[in-house]
Parts: sequence; C-alpha cells; structure tokens
Amino acid sequence: MRGFKVGTGRRLAAAIALFALSATPAAQALERVDFRVPGASQGLVDDLRSASALLESERNGTTDNEEVFAAARAEYGRLLGALYARGHYSAVIRVLIDGREAAAIAPLDAPTRIGVVEVVVEPGPAFVFSQAQVQPLAPRTVLPEGFSVGAVAGSDTIREAVTAGVDGWRGAGHAKTEVGDQSLTADHARAALAANVTLRPGPRLRFGPLAVEGQERMLVRRIEKIAGLPRGEVYSPAEIERAASRLRRTGVFRSVTITEDETVTAPDLLGLTISVVEEKLRRYSIGAEVASFEGLDLTGYWLHRNLLGGGERLKVDGGVSNIGAQSSGVDYTLGVTIDRPATLTPDTTLSFGARVSRLDEEDYRANIGSVEMTFSHIFNDDLSARVGIGYNYSNGTDLGGDFIYRNLSVPVGVIWDTRDDPVNATSGFYLEAEAKPFLGFGTTGSGARMKLDARAYRAFGAEQGLVLAGRFQAGAIFGSSLLETPRDFLFYSGGGGTVRGQPYQSLGVRASRDGGPEFKIGGTYFIGGSVEARVKVTPRIGVVGFVDAGQISAGDFFDASGDWHAGAGLGLRYDTGFGPIRVDIAAPVGGNTGDGVQFYVGLGQSF
Repeated sequence: MRGFKVGTGRRLAAAIALFALSATPAAQALERVDFRVPGASQGLVDDLRSASALLESERNGTTDNEEVFAAARAEYGRLLGALYARGHYSAVIRVLIDGREAAAIAPLDAPTRIGVVEVVVEPGPAFVFSQAQVQPLAPRTVLPEGFSVGAVAGSDTIREAVTAGVDGWRGAGHAKTEVGDQSLTADHARAALAANVTLRPGPRLRFGPLAVEGQERMLVRRIEKIAGLPRGEVYSPAEIERAASRLRRTGVFRSVTITEDETVTAPDLLGLTISVVEEKLRRYSIGAEVASFEGLDLTGYWLHRNLLGGGERLKVDGGVSNIGAQSSGVDYTLGVTIDRPATLTPDTTLSFGARVSRLDEEDYRANIGSVEMTFSHIFNDDLSARVGIGYNYSNGTDLGGDFIYRNLSVPVGVIWDTRDDPVNATSGFYLEAEAKPFLGFGTTGSGARMKLDARAYRAFGAEQGLVLAGRFQAGAIFGSSLLETPRDFLFYSGGGGTVRGQPYQSLGVRASRDGGPEFKIGGTYFIGGSVEARVKVTPRIGVVGFVDAGQISAGDFFDASGDWHAGAGLGLRYDTGFGPIRVDIAAPVGGNTGDGVQFYVGLGQSF
C-alpha cells in the first residue's frame, strides 16, 4: 500500500472536506431573508430589491443551502451595480448569514444550515457631477439630460452619454469610433464625481465590398438587391439596420446578421458580411372563429417562402365561413398570391393575386372573381402605402332579379401603424385609409369607394392593468348609384367586425329594382364606432367591457333612408403568449335588427 508524501495532508483534508460537502444532504432550513435599506428613498429601495440575488432566490422558493450561500456571495456585486446606477459610490453593504458576514466565509467552510440571512445597505450620499464631459462630439449629438454638472452621477448616465457620443460619430460615417482616455474621479469628501471621456472618431468611411454567407437556396444577387445597401455612399448604421429589416421581412430567413469588417479597405471603404440562416421552404396554417349567429368560420393557407430563389412568396389561402349561420348559407373563397420583394426599389414589393368566391348571404347569392396587381412600398417601420390595378366580376341574384357587375379598379391605400403589439396593443394607434376608383362596364356604374379604419390605445397604471381602446370606421361610395354598385362594394353593419350583439350584416337599406319587390341591400355610406375597457386580472387573464354602434344609409351619411343600431357586452381574454384567446358575449342595446345574446370566440383582440 502506498503512503502519502509529506505535505499532502492539507490536500487530503481539502479532499475530505469536499467529499463531506457533496455527501451530506443539503438542509432545507432557510427561514427568511431580511432586507433593509435605512434612510433610503422608495425608488432606491425598489431598485435594490429588484437587483438582489437573495430576494430573487426567495421569490423562486430556493432553500438549498449551497444555492443560498452562492446567492449571498453574489449579493455584493448585484447591489453595488444598482447603487452605482443611482450615483451612490460610498455605500456599505452587509450580508449576514446567521450573524456571519458572507464575504468572510470561505467557500469550503460553507454553513451546513442557513436559517436567517440579513441584508443591510447603507447607501451613503448620492454623488453629483463636478465635471461631465465627453469629447469631441459629432454635430447634432445630444447627450442625456442628466449628464451635466450638479446632476446625480449615475453610472448608467455616464454609460448612456458615452454611447450617445459614439453613436453620434458612427451616424456621421465614422464607423470605427473608439473610446480613448477615461477619467472617473470620485471625491468622497464632497460626494462628487468628475467624469471625463475622450472619443477617437477615426476616418469617415463609405460602404465597401459586400459578402454573403449561409445561404442555401436563395440567390446571392437577390440577397444583395433586397438588402439595398448603398455601396460607395457614406457609412450609416441606420442603413445597415434597414437592410437587415428588409431581409427579415421577406420571411425567407430564420436569422439575419450584418457584421462590419475589422479593417478598412483602402482608401476609405468598410466591407460588410451578411450572414443568414434560411427558414424551411414551406409553411401552413389553419384558424377558426365561431359566433352564435354567424356560425363557424374556418380559414387556412399554404405558403412557399422562396419559389424561384429570389424571395418570391407563393401563398394559397382559402376559407369556409358562416357554417351553421342562422340567416345565410355557407360562403367559400379561394385565393392565390405571388409576392416579389425588392421590385423597383429595395422597399417595394410587387404582388399578383387572383381570388374566387361563392357567397350565399341573407339577401343575395353571387359568384365573384377578381385579379389584381399591386405595388406595396414601406417608407419606415410605421408607414406603408400601396397602389394597384384590378378587374372584378360578380354574377348573382337577389329578390330583385339577376345581376352582373364588371369593373376595373385602381385601389390606393396607406397604413400608419404605431401599435406596440398588433394582436394585443396597449399603446399607439392604427390608421388605414383606402380610395378605390372604379370604372364600370355594362350595367355597372363608375365612381369611387372610400374606406377608413382608425384605432387608438392607451394604458394606465404601473402594470398597464387598464387599457382603453377605441375604433372608428367609415365608408362611402361616390359617383355610382346604389343598384349600379357591385354588391361586395356596399357596406353592412352587424357582427364581430362592426357591432357585436347584432346579427351579422343585419343592418342595410331597403331598395327595389325596376318597380319590383323591395329587398334589403348594403348601403353606400357607413359609420361605426367601438370602445373597449380591457382590465388585467392576472398576468394571463383579463376581462373586457365594450360598446359598439353602427349606422348605414344610401343617400348621405345621416340621411332619412338610413338607420343605426348598437350592442354592448363583456369579454374574457386568456394570454397564450402569441396572442389572447377572445371570448365575447354581447346583446343589442339600440336599433331593431336583433334580439337575444350573441357570443364570439377567436384569437387576438377584437381590434
């Protein structure tokens, strides 16, 4: 048997201690964490409690001694960072484990039982800036308002000021701007901090060679075209971000990154590399919504993301709606769309679409077909516009007899969308307007169809527990008479998209053809409004109260031929993470187009 050499005794003791630590069951005996910050403001206390590793462990239900001990030793650094962020540079932090300072306990001497952990923070005074300087600065650079002499010298403020200085030079084309000399001097006697940072802008650069990597089926020239980086022009980080956004918008890529070369290509060119990971080529989706009066709607689509290797998107979609509806038959629709990004400009998409529908409504039946070519342009993250040309055909019958409508239209639309979340907005607004001039053939009139959809959202409370949402809709037909206008161009009110609590498309106007019997038909003017109060009960569950109203007429927005109705109700929301499940129950509160209770189920907020 081999013996141990002299000098190995300590190593043996350490090994035995480690074995004992690993072999002894961890005691589950943590009683509480006491956290005190005497004399501090509530804001500082909240920041420190949020940064605390021990309180985080307590919230997570951690009682294992080793994990609690590790959190105690990490507590100093976590709290120090929060203190520095608020300008406290002379704080005293004590973390006591059953009366012993955690920092003084060696890792191998970790206690086998932890009962009470006490955290006491004496923040000391908040330091103020005696000097606050980042130089040189590019023209029009704006530093944070708090980075000034006499203001609280938070470390985050210094970091933001340096970042603003660097970003200012990068925005002016100096891509290789660096932080040079840094001088941060704390005067504890005066509770003051002198901050002086020097920047090194480097030369002004232009966009240089572009490389692409990671593509599998996508053509390199099309990646470059879609990205739209302006080679030879002055470097701009905003242009790089726009290029990445354009590539992501195509849906072809799972991830897109654009990196800058480490070195400059003579004389002043900065090369870039676009790295992409492609998505699966195909995707499909199905969806359903149900309402008590309208019945069940089923929708779905099949999508090919990269049809010809240039980001062309082929989409085949269809739907069956009003299954089991109380006052109409089943509607069918099938459409095919091909989108080609980066046509004419990197931000312009060319689309070709064709659609056929079979409508079996309460007051008419029709077979409808349309073909359309559209150019869509994205100006920025919030604003987009479209213009197109299309041909529409419908052949059907109503109580007044058979009808055929044929027209050539030029739809022009704009969307301004500042919502924080399209499916569950809490702030911002959405505005969509469309003008659709049309030229009729045969018995079809000529004129223009105008439509407006405006929505706004406002959250209240620290946790955004209350959200008020409002919607205004309007539509009008100009130039074409009521019976000369295609039936699917006319406006109705009632149902989930307009007035909940009223039956689907229950509000229209009365008309007759050539002295025949009177029948219901859609109107040429429509106004609708909705107001919702959305209250969060738990992080995932919410309740909603709402009121909707709508008005339809044929001669003007408020002429004698029109009528109005309204509905109100309550709803329940369950947040799934990718959108809330919506359940609404509503009843009529105005008008004479319906009675009883209606319910609606779908995914996403009602608007």
